[in-house]
Amino acid sequence: MKQVPEASTQEVLAGAVERVTFHNADSGFCVLRVKARGHRDLVTVIGHAAAISAGEWAIASGEWVNDRTHGQQFKARFIRTSAPDSVEGIEKYLGSGMIRGIGPAYARKLVRGFGEKVFDVIEAEPGRLREVTGIGPMRAKRITDAWAEQKIVREIMVFLHSNGVGTARAVRIYKTYGAEAVQVMTENPYRLARDIRGIGFKTADAIAMRLGIERTAMIRVRAGISYALTEAMSDGHCGLPIEELEPLAVELLEVTRALVQTALNLELTEGTVIGDTVGDVPGVFLAGLHRAEKVIAERMLCLVQGTLPWPIIDPEKALPWIEQKTGLALAASQMAAVRLALLSKVLVITGGPGVGKTTIVNTILRILAAKGVNLLLCAPTGRAAKRMTEATGFEARTIHRLLEVNPIGGGFKRNEENLLDCDFLVVDETSMVDVLLMQALLKAMPDHAALLIVGDIDQLPSVGPGQVLSDIIASGAVPVVRLTEVFRQAAQSQIITAAHRINQGLIPDLSKPGGDSDFYFVHADDPESAVQRILELVKTRIPQRFGLDAIRDIQVLCPMNRGGVGARSLNIELQSVLNPAGDRKVERFGWTFSPGDKVMQIENDYDKEVYNGDIGTVDDVDPEAGELTAHFDGRSVTYGFGELDTLVPAYAATIHKSQGSEYPAVVIPVMTQHYTMLQRNLLYTGVTRGKRLVVLVGQKRAIAIAVRNVSGRRRWSKLKEWLEVAARKRGPQSGRSFVAK
Repeated sequence: MKQVPEASTQEVLAGAVERVTFHNADSGFCVLRVKARGHRDLVTVIGHAAAISAGEWAIASGEWVNDRTHGQQFKARFIRTSAPDSVEGIEKYLGSGMIRGIGPAYARKLVRGFGEKVFDVIEAEPGRLREVTGIGPMRAKRITDAWAEQKIVREIMVFLHSNGVGTARAVRIYKTYGAEAVQVMTENPYRLARDIRGIGFKTADAIAMRLGIERTAMIRVRAGISYALTEAMSDGHCGLPIEELEPLAVELLEVTRALVQTALNLELTEGTVIGDTVGDVPGVFLAGLHRAEKVIAERMLCLVQGTLPWPIIDPEKALPWIEQKTGLALAASQMAAVRLALLSKVLVITGGPGVGKTTIVNTILRILAAKGVNLLLCAPTGRAAKRMTEATGFEARTIHRLLEVNPIGGGFKRNEENLLDCDFLVVDETSMVDVLLMQALLKAMPDHAALLIVGDIDQLPSVGPGQVLSDIIASGAVPVVRLTEVFRQAAQSQIITAAHRINQGLIPDLSKPGGDSDFYFVHADDPESAVQRILELVKTRIPQRFGLDAIRDIQVLCPMNRGGVGARSLNIELQSVLNPAGDRKVERFGWTFSPGDKVMQIENDYDKEVYNGDIGTVDDVDPEAGELTAHFDGRSVTYGFGELDTLVPAYAATIHKSQGSEYPAVVIPVMTQHYTMLQRNLLYTGVTRGKRLVVLVGQKRAIAIAVRNVSGRRRWSKLKEWLEVAARKRGPQSGRSFVAK
């Protein structure tokens, strides 16, 4: 049966641009006043345009909206512009400032001299411009160059619009490729997915289809192979076995296996992807990730083989000195860990909550600082770095800040040619560090420096590709201290007790506590009742009982994004009860944002210095300027409305996104509907995020499933193998590891 199309609310508006009230050259967002056909008064049009000037003729398609602050506006999805054809429009256009050095006075002279043919003169007879008094060769050249650029911009926008690209994305494409935009899109539209944030393979593929590229075209199938590997990368893999990659590409692209094999051979020949084995299994890696894992192994080997950057320290003198200095009595296991650290060029310390990792790190840092050793401390997230600073008394920075992000291109200023200035580097929360970030960090480390890697091996691996901490520990290439003893004070916390029980494969105590506790279980039979209990806990019960702020202090952490008790749905529910939107709001990319909202950055933005997983609060939404302002750790950050695809509400987040963070209170829904994600390390990671309170909401059966399930799929990576080779070359001295009980 033929489907009846839905009625469209889209309208078309046409008229002359009287005034450009606002235009952001980077995002293309603009506010225009337009003398539109069929309207007596000037109309406010908001939308996106790469370049726009008063006097131009604009055709916009979109819909009318009623803004409470600014009244009725026309919200345009597309804005197409063309040069004006009336003398009045031409004069306004030339005098609008679009050409540097031509203001209203020269615009009047040009129109008086050439009338409606002024554009033909600029284009075909530029020498005649000098007939106008005051226009010399320099000014004439400036006019013709600016006109040529405007013409290119207009042609590009018309081309992009005609191929189904909205104006906001068209601006991004133009900003990326400039005058080459049409050529790039015509020759290989799949470059858009690789080069431009917000355009994925599917969008590029849709554009390619409109341009007439066949489904079986080799350019499409080759791009699809990289897309399949990139999809695997989003699951944490650095590559895939060929036996998995080929059927995945066949399904994604809807082409034959033979065609995929031909395209794969071409990609391998050109080095876009790398063929290698893990064990005996042949696979394919994205070239950048394959190289990153190899560099990590090479750098670790180089660091391990070097000599210590400090004179020999006698632990039998240093340990009593530090105990006297701090007033702390170290356990035998902690003393053994400190001794090994003072003798090791590279060391890993791993263990769960309450086992004394921080005490050991503090002790090592104080001893080395007393010896004049140059120390640097870092962690993957701002929250983890802040916590490290508070716990040690030494300044810790995020890895990105330590490496000094270069906003142009997103690389780092600190690298093999501009090394970090340190003798000893401590990396905390290393379970979160992916292969690309670890590669960048190790490349920037001087050969003489020592490295201390701290992390919890039982937590979830990094959101990005690889399993760096796990591979380093499993390889036996460097000494490892495994801390398992929970100290008496920490053992009083039910959060810590529950976390260790989960980690040991035992179900935590879910009975109602006799008195006050920091760990609770709230039963809910189905998603609907779970949502209601979560809303009640966050809005009322926890704030009243524990004196915590519902938005700032309580974080809902979900096993997954999808579903009625997933992060996406819960964000909408929590936002509506905790911070309902008022007049100043913006709706973009499926979300509503308004002042007071808790938000999370979901990808690295090197220009703004906000990174994937950072949590902030919306300060203001300015519809007229087309901007949202939020603060992250006291820093103010401004987003154009077109950039809000990198921001999501953060009342609820996935457990994966919470890595490296701690919150005063954590509420975790655990339902059998989450079956595919119910894994021991996921539940363990979620529980260990809570400092003062953890509440599990759901079914005991779901918690039992998670505790029993250790089948979290191993990631496809080669780092462990390369490190094992390095360990074998070094011989038995590499295995100075121990378990501290």
